[in-house]
Amino acid sequence: MATAATSKPLTVAELCAELGISRSTFYDWRAKGRAPRCLKLPNGDLRIRRTDLDRWLATLEDAAC
Repeated sequence: MATAATSKPLTVAELCAELGISRSTFYDWRAKGRAPRCLKLPNGDLRIRRTDLDRWLATLEDAAC
């Protein structure tokens, strides 16, 4: 079983599938500074670390209370 430290970062497509959102929603959130922290690869592709996604989701829980 992979740990958070060894798991592969998520692609935008994987993130969108997990959250049940469209790519356009993700890029809209990103443009507004509301998306999870991303890594930009040299080829321009984005990746999202699981730890960054989990941290971002936790901030949403706090904001909703």
